[in-house]
Amino acid sequence: MAYKIIWSLQARDDLWEIVTFIAADNPAVAETFGFRLMSKVDVLADFPQLGRVVPEENDEHVREIIVRPYRIIYQVRTEQQLVAIARLWHGARGEPEIPSRLEF
Repeated sequence: MAYKIIWSLQARDDLWEIVTFIAADNPAVAETFGFRLMSKVDVLADFPQLGRVVPEENDEHVREIIVRPYRIIYQVRTEQQLVAIARLWHGARGEPEIPSRLEF
């Protein structure tokens, strides 16, 4: 059975900021890249363990997939059959700020 995917408020803001930033130079590329990020997230419904454990967190439930140059950071909630998208973080920004309590 597929997991449900939910996006935190912060992750939605992150996606908006990424697309808006790219759109300043090239709106078509921004749209394509935004859809690419979302399609990578959609795969997690069927393969929630796809990503690696986030090294900074060292928690089996906090994982990430890389879509260069961004890190899609998410939490797997197996009991609830849920994948919670926490952040979309640019790799050049250093260690990701992952909230301890996700707001949806």
